[in-house]
Amino acid sequence: MAKHLLVAGLGYSGTAAAKAALAAGFRVTGTARDPARARPPAGVALVAFDDFAQVLPAATHLLVTAAPGQEGDPVLAAHGQAVRAARLAWVGYISTTGVYGDHDGAWVDEATPPTPTQDRTRRRLAAEQAWAALAATRAVDVMRAGGIYGPGRCVFDELRDGSARRTVKPGHAFSRIHRDDIADAVLAAIGSAAPSGLRTLNLVDDEPVGSAVVVEYGAQLLGMEPPAAVPFEQAVTRMSPMARSFWSENRRVANSATKAALHLAWRYPSYREGLAAILAEERADLLP
Repeated sequence: MAKHLLVAGLGYSGTAAAKAALAAGFRVTGTARDPARARPPAGVALVAFDDFAQVLPAATHLLVTAAPGQEGDPVLAAHGQAVRAARLAWVGYISTTGVYGDHDGAWVDEATPPTPTQDRTRRRLAAEQAWAALAATRAVDVMRAGGIYGPGRCVFDELRDGSARRTVKPGHAFSRIHRDDIADAVLAAIGSAAPSGLRTLNLVDDEPVGSAVVVEYGAQLLGMEPPAAVPFEQAVTRMSPMARSFWSENRRVANSATKAALHLAWRYPSYREGLAAILAEERADLLP
């Protein structure tokens, strides 16, 4: 049977995964809440989210990128019966490393029990568990992504428009992942999946670092002076509630078991390679 990937949510990461799957020979269909506003890659079929159940029977693989809401996972809430009846070889659910909660800067890995401390990450864990319930009859990969960045979504944009902040909180680190490494991981997960069972995968690069370090390096690549350093205790008073929630947790996320399971090395093992590649792509696009 020809491989057909259905992507529930053609957002930033979903679109990258769709393009990679198409290049690998998959037939690819993606969903959007408002198809009129979506921009699917050439060759990717687009359907409304409400029509998900109609195209699902033709799919062999399912990637879910949609975030849960108050009603739970939106795909299962609206189309759970169709998902449970579908003959899928693989289901991938992109979650967040936020489900690990706060570990005061210590390392966590794929075997660390999740201890979410925010309402949004508790909803994520509940969604993970809902998808994991399908693993008895098909392969299910729960893929916990760090902070996602890539072209059009990185520190360069903030440095250029003057909104970048160099917040310094000693000992604090974030884990990140380039959008294209997520796409590579999706294909590797499909290719290495067992007939059934659950895997937890950490989609993070090899070097968690503080936010200020990334801002400084981005400014260096652009030939700009970085913004003035601001102590966290001062910066937090001007943060949004969402930003404060991110900064309230501190953990370093390991990925060795994930890379071994997927037989994969990241294209961008740290923010340095990732940012350099984004800048090179931007400059290439400006050439006549």
